[in-house]
Parts: sequence; structure tokens; C-alpha cells
Amino acid sequence: MYKISQAMYQDGNLILSEKLNSDMEGKHLRVIILGTDDSKTKQERFFQLVDKHAFALPVNYQFDRAELYDR
Repeated sequence: MYKISQAMYQDGNLILSEKLNSDMEGKHLRVIILGTDDSKTKQERFFQLVDKHAFALPVNYQFDRAELYDR
């Protein structure tokens, strides 16, 4: 059986946001802990994407706007 629930960690205890079914009483459970700091996770993914697609420009590179629009 799989169940996804949210919980809060406080004073060394994991407090579930909802009660479990009475069928779970006395059973051993596997708990996977995922942090919810979404802003940091999104930032890390963004910088990984930037690093993946970044490349070095030659030292003497100069952007030429006229060349860009010269069609």
C-alpha cells in the first residue's frame, strides 16, 4: 500500500497532517523524507540548466548589433 501525506517535524517528532487508517496500527512503515524548500530547489535546477548550456566566448568576442539585424 502506498500513501502520500504531509507532515511537520517538531521537537524530534514527525507529526502527520492527517490520521492514518486503523489498518496501519502496529505496522512498520517506510518513510521517505522530501524537504519542501521549493524556491531553493527551483534555483538549483535553474543554475544546473544554465551550467549545462553555458559556453565560453573567445576573449576578443564583441557583440555586433548591426550584424545581427543585417539580413
